[in-house]
Amino acid sequence: MMKYLIVDDEHIAHDIIKGYCDMLPQMDFANSCYDAIEAMDYLRNNAVDLIFLDLNMPKLKGFDFIKTLQNPPKVIVTTAYSEHALEGYELNVVDYLLKPFSFERFVKAVNKVLDQIEQIQPKISTINSSPDTAPTIFLRADKKHIQVEVERILFLESAANYVKVFTEFETIMVRDKITNLIESFPEETFLQVHKSFAVALKHIHSVQGNRIFIGDHQVPIGKTYRENVDRILS
Repeated sequence: MMKYLIVDDEHIAHDIIKGYCDMLPQMDFANSCYDAIEAMDYLRNNAVDLIFLDLNMPKLKGFDFIKTLQNPPKVIVTTAYSEHALEGYELNVVDYLLKPFSFERFVKAVNKVLDQIEQIQPKISTINSSPDTAPTIFLRADKKHIQVEVERILFLESAANYVKVFTEFETIMVRDKITNLIESFPEETFLQVHKSFAVALKHIHSVQGNRIFIGDHQVPIGKTYRENVDRILS
C-alpha cells in the first residue's frame, strides 16, 4: 500500500483526489491538510509515501513547503496554474496535474510514483530452497515482503497492473505482469491457461469444458491457451 497525504486549501479538491484514490486498491489515505503549515505539523510525527500538493495556498506556497522538507516523499502537484511546471520538475516533482484532471490522467501520475518506488524496492525475490525445506518465494505487497511456499499457491489472476496471487490461506496483490511471475517459479510449476490466469498444475482438481476447478475456484480457459491445457490432459 502507498500512504498518501492531500495538501490543498480547497475542500472540493480533497473530495476529488480521495474519490479517485478510493478506486485504486494500492492507495492508503493518511490525512487531509488545508495549508502547508498544517502539513508540516502532520509530517513531524507521521511518514507518508506521496503528497498531492496544491501550489497557491495561504501562509506558505506549495513549492516553498517542499523546500522546508529534509527528506520529502514523492510529490504530485495538483494546481490550476501551468506556469510553475518547470520549477516543479527542478524540485523532483513526479508529475504535474492541471485542474481539472481526469481519472485516467490521475492514474498515469500515480503509476509514475509506483514505478519509481519499485525501481528501489523489488517486488519478487529469488526462490529459496534447500533439501529439507519446501521452495518459497518472497512477494512484495503492501510495502512488505511476504514469504510464501510455492506449493501453497493455487493460481494467479492478472488485474490491470497487478497480479492476484491466490494461496490456500490468503490473496496477495503484487504489482507486476503475470508472465513475469510465472517465470519466477520453478519450470513446469504453473501453466498459463488464459491471458489473465495461470494455474498451479498440482492443484488442478478437474477440467470441464472451458473451466478448470481448483478447490472452490473456477478458472476460465482462453481459446488461444486451450492447446496448453490439452497437452497436460494427454
